[in-house]
Amino acid sequence: MSIIIQSPDHRMAEIAEKVKHGERLSLEDGVYLYESDDLLTIGQLGNEVNLRKNGKHVYFVDNMSLYFTNVCEEHCAFCHFRRDEGEEGAYTLSPEQMFEYIDQHIHPDLREFHISQGHNPNVPFQYYVDSIRGLKQRYPNVTIKAHTAAEIEFFSRLSGLSYKEVLQTLMDAGLSTLPGGGAEILSDRYRKKMLLKDKASTEQWLEVHRTAHKLGMKTHATMLFGAVETLQERIEHMLHLRDLQDETGGFMVFIPNSLQPSSVNAGIKRRVSAYDNLKTIAIGRLMLDNIQHVKAYFINLGTQLTQLAFTFGASDAHGTIIKERISHAAGALSPEGMTRDELVWLIKGAGRVPVERDTFYNEIKVY
Repeated sequence: MSIIIQSPDHRMAEIAEKVKHGERLSLEDGVYLYESDDLLTIGQLGNEVNLRKNGKHVYFVDNMSLYFTNVCEEHCAFCHFRRDEGEEGAYTLSPEQMFEYIDQHIHPDLREFHISQGHNPNVPFQYYVDSIRGLKQRYPNVTIKAHTAAEIEFFSRLSGLSYKEVLQTLMDAGLSTLPGGGAEILSDRYRKKMLLKDKASTEQWLEVHRTAHKLGMKTHATMLFGAVETLQERIEHMLHLRDLQDETGGFMVFIPNSLQPSSVNAGIKRRVSAYDNLKTIAIGRLMLDNIQHVKAYFINLGTQLTQLAFTFGASDAHGTIIKERISHAAGALSPEGMTRDELVWLIKGAGRVPVERDTFYNEIKVY
């Protein structure tokens, strides 16, 4: 596929040549792309790489988001989901209470539980183990994706166990994969300013995933952008992921999520621009040459921008979700979930081929 360079810019032409020949982009290349206003060329390059890797297939999973507790010891500056123990709206569900919620929404084709929750220090590590075990025993055919690397680090402190021991205990109970959250921006400067308390450091986040990969687990990787990070810190974040992927090969997908404002009534100046969202997806596709998929998360992007993202390098649309809470607690304007038919329409409407998958990107059905 030939690339049409939209301007005579020599540096962009050099990057386009690298992409054409499958050469790895540098930190300086990534920062240059972020500083460029040539969005169409950047998107075209991202699209070329994605077509090379995935063709026109766009993947989605039939999944359900679960939230066992919103009590959290962390005080991340961007979070509007967390509560303190005893605060109005705080909750911690037993497995039986969660079963009741699941049974209201589950159907025979559901393939994945995606668990997101607070770091609740008021219950023992065994509570989290029992929650996973209870889900697996009651719904044995549903894959459990749960506990970010930041949660694994928290569990290690809570229990006195090593990362490996924590992960192995959870895997024995039924855990199959880690979501990518807790990464935010992998920069100690950023983490000191935005995370405020004891949340996992850059090296701790990476070490948890390294440990999980060595145990044979495939995992996910996110980036939460649009706050106080620099453009260079965004690229350095991607390079941290790329380096670990070179080492372990354990990441399945990169998920760039834009920061949500504190209210659904927040004006346009409080939201990450469509321009920045699309550019970040394309640059993520270009920088992370060793990760198969980049996700366009419709919860953060909204449905129409998600469709555009499929021609900027994204090959995954996430899943049905049922009822998302964390981004919506922070002012997301998107739907809380989508049906399978709606996801198929979303993907076909962008001129792509919908592929229903399982958690590990095994194809279930091509539409």
